[in-house]
This record gives sequence, structure tokens and C-alpha cells, in this order.
Amino acid sequence: RVVSDTMPLCSGVGLALCRRLLEEDGRIHLCIACRNAQKNEATRDLILASHPAAQVSTVEVDLGNLASVLRVVRELRCRFQRLDFVYLNAGIMPNPHVNFKALWHGLLTGKVLHMLTTAEGIMTQTDRLNGDGLQEVFTTNLFGHFMLVRQLESLLCSNEKPARLIWTSSSNARESAFSLSDFQHAKGQESYSSSKYATDLTSVVLNRKFNKQGLYSSVVCPGLVMSNMTYRILPVFLWKLLMPIMWLIRFFARTYTLTPYNGAEAHVWLFKQKPEYLDPLIKYHSCTSGLGKSYVEPRKMDVDEEIAEKFYQKLLELEKQTLERYSDLLD
Repeated sequence: RVVSDTMPLCSGVGLALCRRLLEEDGRIHLCIACRNAQKNEATRDLILASHPAAQVSTVEVDLGNLASVLRVVRELRCRFQRLDFVYLNAGIMPNPHVNFKALWHGLLTGKVLHMLTTAEGIMTQTDRLNGDGLQEVFTTNLFGHFMLVRQLESLLCSNEKPARLIWTSSSNARESAFSLSDFQHAKGQESYSSSKYATDLTSVVLNRKFNKQGLYSSVVCPGLVMSNMTYRILPVFLWKLLMPIMWLIRFFARTYTLTPYNGAEAHVWLFKQKPEYLDPLIKYHSCTSGLGKSYVEPRKMDVDEEIAEKFYQKLLELEKQTLERYSDLLD
């Protein structure tokens, strides 16, 4: 089985996922994708250090650069005849800001646990346009993945066995942060939340469109994981001071997985499931008990299927424009 993992850095959930997948099945061919060759080789070396007999190859792709996405599609088509699993894990959260005033208000009103587990009302980001003239977070977290999936359709559909898409979403994915009229979230300050809600919408529609062709899509939430992305929110020394408190919070907030290994629990669980029996409207959350036991908790997604369909059509329109712009990169 060929498993492709598009991950942003040589650490975090992406690396833990690769190691855990090889623990489940050492026969898989793992193809990892990072933004540059140096990170790719570093990741490959780390994986082979613990699994020296593993089949691990690499491709270079920047999901925030659509020309890069189309180039890697061409490369993957040449190298592989099929893909069994594609883990869509790359994501960015640029310039995150914590609203400490809102956090204090949440503490006084008894909403602090909800805020700490969803970041609702306390976390904002400052987005920007990328080289394609699109919002950077939207492109990296969703549209680059969408283009990748659409262009790899021939490797994913009509196979003897079902193929799987597994998207990394978030508990921060909220309908209130998403607008169909501003689906790239150019006007707001919660681009990360918007992109993750858009991920949930996309997964729902992909199942409707492609299940009959043997392609199934699932969404996971890794919980709060201490990774490079998390460490950008607050200074590292402050995280170290907060860690004892976070371990205590885990007795009440099961999504405080904290370690990348725990955060990959739902990803690995889905690797072992038969997709035909999964509910397409469920998000699978990696959870960890207060005593450190990891498990998966299914939760119904708060998605409007009519809005999901309308959003999908907008993605198709944007895809058409992109393919016209980069026609020279198509086969």
C-alpha cells in the first residue's frame, strides 16, 4: 500500500503519524511530502532511524503554491499507479494573537474551559495574499489539498480496494468564522478556523461525489498538540510554565492530547477501519484521558450540507481558473 502524507514540517503530528503507520504495517510504501528537500531528507532520516527496513520516499511540494501542487501531481502520476491513503495534514496559522482580555472574561463567566478547548473568542490571525493572489491560509490549509486530490483522481478512484482521504481539521473549525461570500476569509481575523470549517464542508461533499468510485473522505482533530505551530502562539518559556496546568486541564478537557504521538491517534485508528461503515458527517477526535490513555471520540460535525455543496462549486470555479493559468504544467 502506498500512503502519502502531506505534512508541513519535520516534526509534530506528521512525523508521529508516519512512525505509527509503520508500526501498524511495516509493508507500506510511505511517501512523505514537505516544502523543501532538506526537510524531506531530515524527516526520512528520522523515520528510517526507528524503522530501518521501511520503504520511504519523498516529494517536494508547497501546498500554498499552486504551481508547486501541479508539479508534484505530475511527479506522483509518473511514480505511482495508485494511492491507498492520502493524509492531508499540512497547515499554517500565521501571526497568531491571544486575546487575554477575552480569556479573563471567559474565566469570570465560566466559559473558560470551552474557550481553552476551541480557542473560540481568544485566538486571531493576520493573513496575507500569496503569489497566486489568494489568501495564504485558505490556500495552504484547504485549496492546495483540494487541487492535489482532484488532480490525483486517477490514482485514487476506480481501484480494486477503496482509497482514503484523511483530513486534519480542528476543534477550532466553526461555522461562525466561515462565510460563503468570503470563503477565503479575506475580511476576518479567524482565517485558521475558517479554513478548518471549510475542510469539514469539503470532506462531506467529496464523499457524496466519489464514494461510488471507491474514494472515501474522513476528518480528524488531533486535539491540542505541542508542536511548532503551537509554540508560535506564546513564547516557549511561557508554555513551559503552563505545562503543569495543561496536564491538570486534561482531566477535564480530553482533547488536550499534548504530544504528537497522542495527537495522531485518530489518524491511525482510521487507517484500520473499513470506510464503507464510517459516517461521513462524523469528525474523529484524538483524545487522551487524565491518566494518559489515548482513544478516539467520534463527534457529529456542525455542517450545513446545502452550504457545503455551494462551497464545493466555488472551489471548482477556482480550480478551473487555476488550471487555465497554469495550463503549461498539465499533462
